[in-house]
Amino acid sequence: QIAFMTLTLFPIRLFFAAFMMLLAWPFAFIASMGSDEQELEKPLSWWRKIVDILLKAIMRMMWLAGGFHWINVKGRRALPAEAAILTVAPHSSYFDAIPVTMTFASIVMKAESKDIPVWGTLIKYIRPVFVSRSDQDSRRKTVEEIKRRAQSDGKWPQIMIFPEGTCTNRSCLITFKPGAFIPGVPVQPVVLRYPNKLDTITWTWQGPGAFEILWLTLCQFHNSVEIEFLPVYIPSEEERKNPVLYANNVRRVMAEALGVPVTDYTFEDCQLALAEGQLRLPSDTCLLEFAKLVRSLGLKPETLEDDLDKYAASAMKMKKEKVDLKEFSAYLEFPVSQTSESMFALFDENEDGVIDIREFVIALSVVCKPSKTLETIQLAFQLYQSEGGTVTEEDLAHILKTAMGVSQIDVTHLFRAVDEEKKGKITYDDFYTFAVLHPHFAEEYLYADQMGAESGLTTSSLSAPNGICTDFSPDSTGDRRRPLQKKLN
Repeated sequence: QIAFMTLTLFPIRLFFAAFMMLLAWPFAFIASMGSDEQELEKPLSWWRKIVDILLKAIMRMMWLAGGFHWINVKGRRALPAEAAILTVAPHSSYFDAIPVTMTFASIVMKAESKDIPVWGTLIKYIRPVFVSRSDQDSRRKTVEEIKRRAQSDGKWPQIMIFPEGTCTNRSCLITFKPGAFIPGVPVQPVVLRYPNKLDTITWTWQGPGAFEILWLTLCQFHNSVEIEFLPVYIPSEEERKNPVLYANNVRRVMAEALGVPVTDYTFEDCQLALAEGQLRLPSDTCLLEFAKLVRSLGLKPETLEDDLDKYAASAMKMKKEKVDLKEFSAYLEFPVSQTSESMFALFDENEDGVIDIREFVIALSVVCKPSKTLETIQLAFQLYQSEGGTVTEEDLAHILKTAMGVSQIDVTHLFRAVDEEKKGKITYDDFYTFAVLHPHFAEEYLYADQMGAESGLTTSSLSAPNGICTDFSPDSTGDRRRPLQKKLN
C-alpha cells in the first residue's frame, strides 16, 4: 500500500495541501495588516468574519487533502465568555493543529515562528501569545499575557494551550504545566483521539521523524480524528489559589474521558532521561525521582544553575563532612518537610541518618545540565579531589554512581584506562583528555559491563515504544506509595 500510494496519491495530496496553505496566505496577510491590540479586542468586522470563514474552509480542504475526510466533533465548544482557555491533550503530533485551524483560537508560540515564510503569516493571523527564547523574563511575561487575555471578559479570542508541553505517545497524560491555570479562570478541557488501525500520527522522542510521519500519513487512504469538548471546568477557591492543584484536577478529568492513566513525569524528565550526553541514565536510575523532589521543593528551572553554584560553593567549604536531616534542610534553606525527608533518603546510603552533601550537588548538576556530562564530572572532581587535585578509583566510583543514580557500578576498567601511568590516582585533566579521545567511553568501559543480566540495568537507548521512554510507562509509575529507591544499598 505504501509503495502504491507513494507513486500515486502521495504526491497529489502533498501538492494540494501545499497549494491550500499558499492560497490561505494572501487572505491572512491582508487581514493581519495594520492590526493593533485595541482593534483585536473589538468584535470582528463583517469583512474579517468573511476572511475567517474563507480561511477555515481552506484549512479544512488542506486536511481533507491529507486524508482527514471527516472530523468527528463531540460536545459543544464554550463561548469565550464561558471559558477563555481551551486545554488540549494529549499532545502527540503536529496534526494536533487540526483543532487550532477549526477554531482559530490563539495559541502560545515561539516568537521565531512568525518569521517562517507563509506559515508565520498564518500564525500571526490567529493572534498568538509569542514566547521569546532570547528573553530571560519570557516565562513571566507569557503568563502575564495569558492572564490578561483570559480576564478580558471574552474580548480576546480563546487561547488554546497544550499543557503537557511536549509530544507523548497518548498512553498516559504527563504532568500539566500550570501556565493555563494560573489566571484562575474557568477552562474547557478538549481531548483528542486518533482511532486509526495503524498509528502514523504520533511524532515524539523516538520513532519516525517529521517528514516520515507526513509521508506515512498521506499514504493512508483515510485518517480518523476525534475532538471532544468536555464540560467547562470551573475552579474552586482552593484551585484558584493553587494552580498546580487546578492543573492536576483538570488532568484527572481529561484522563478519565480518555480512559488512560496519569503519570507525574514531565517534559523536563523526558529531557533528563533521553539527554544525549556521554552518560545515559539507566532505566532504574533514582535521578528521575530526585528531579521530581527538586521540583517539589520549589526550585525553578530558570534558577537551578544559580542554585547549583550556591550549593556547590557551600559543599566545597564543608569538604567531606556528612550531615543529618536537620543540617541538610538548613543547607537547602528549606524547613524540614516530607519532601526534604524523601530527598535525604535517596542519599542515605547506609540508613545511618547522615549523607554526603557532595552527592546531592552532583545529582543536582545532572538535573540542571543533563547533556553536559563533562561539566558535571569536572564539578565532581572539584568536590572530591585531594589537595594535589587528584581522585582515587573509589572516588570515581562515588562520582559516577551518583551521576547515573544507580546502586552499583564497576569503574575499574575505566579508571585503569585513564590512569595510564599506574599512579592509582587521576586528575580531571587526565579524565578530560581521555574523554576527548574516547567520546563513547561509557559504552566501552561502563555500560558493556554494567548492562548484563546480573545487574538488571538497561539503558534508555534500548528499544522502547514510540514516545515517552520506558522509564515513564504507567505501570512503573502508577503506585506512588512504593518506597523510594535509594542510590546505594
